[in-house]
Amino acid sequence: MWVLNNVASSLGDPNQRLTSWFLRALICRTARVSPTLTAMNCHATNVHRRCHMTTSQCRSMSVTELADYVDLIPWHRFGFCASNGAICKATRGHSKVHILDLSITHGMQWPTLIDALAKRPEGPPSLRITVPSARPPVPPLLNASTEQVYSRLANFAKSRDVPFEFRVMNIMNSSSSDPFMSFHLDEFLLTLLNPSLLDVRDDEALVINCQNWLRYLPDEIPLEEDDIGIRDRFLEMIRSLNPHIVVVVDEDAELDSPSLASRITSCVNYLWIPFDALETFLPKESAQRMEYEACVGHKIENIIGYEGMQRIERLETGAKTTHRMKKAHFASFPFCDETVREVKCSLDEHASGWGMKREDEMLVLTWKGHNSVFATAWVPATCC
Repeated sequence: MWVLNNVASSLGDPNQRLTSWFLRALICRTARVSPTLTAMNCHATNVHRRCHMTTSQCRSMSVTELADYVDLIPWHRFGFCASNGAICKATRGHSKVHILDLSITHGMQWPTLIDALAKRPEGPPSLRITVPSARPPVPPLLNASTEQVYSRLANFAKSRDVPFEFRVMNIMNSSSSDPFMSFHLDEFLLTLLNPSLLDVRDDEALVINCQNWLRYLPDEIPLEEDDIGIRDRFLEMIRSLNPHIVVVVDEDAELDSPSLASRITSCVNYLWIPFDALETFLPKESAQRMEYEACVGHKIENIIGYEGMQRIERLETGAKTTHRMKKAHFASFPFCDETVREVKCSLDEHASGWGMKREDEMLVLTWKGHNSVFATAWVPATCC
């Protein structure tokens, strides 16, 4: 850590900035294991005093600031565009659409979808969105309630003449003071995916939207005595709802290894991407760049600094997620050429290093040829 401290810099080149966040994560981890050792190794530096800056710098944003955050690089917009295209195609001809929104970006995906639905030749469907009351305690954070966000979305839908209804579904686990602990228990699944509590209606096309969500389900913990992880059980229960379409978007990296050394290696090989991408158009002193990188640092700290249930970042590759979906009896729903064109068009608004490719059942966002985010769409397999 002493050597790393000599090469790390929060205002240096992308590798130096990335190193500084890894150093903070390692120091935070060491401080919990051996506070005395940490003090001996780091007494001449200030970095150990900043080991909790990651969380503190990830402040709650306004809705306007969140929109700027999402638009900074296509990390989120890529998935929004691909998913919305698949949803529009799958629900074409249906007069009622119900979306179960499992995402971490506070409804930022839906204005574009509402606008697209408003332009349907046969007229817009009625749109109903159900949102869980709990979300992963990760950036981006918002200084407005879910009800406030979706009330604004309702006003936008009204301006587009799209009949709109939303519901915040309470999934808090009464036995836990941590709002996210309910994600680790059967109660979460039974509450959220219960057809009657979810209010599944036969005359609606049910859409399950999973944006950066599956990674937060701790798959290494089996449920009951059947030795199945919560992630696979979650997908099985989604399949039992017989949804019209399921969209799954996440970052294309393997960061769920129980081995710390493997996680560090994979993390370095993957998370250089946002640092390098931001370098292309934002100055090192940019507050916007620092805030975005602090959100990435939050991820690094959790991946490197924690173990067990405290480690909530458990990313899997798109290939591994595809295998899970097929095992849960889903079949791939191909992205149409129109959606591919729209995604490519949206990428043209960003730096030239961004690209897109098809890879098996996935659309993949790339930076300088390296995979960064995958998008997939699924329907229940007819053979099941």
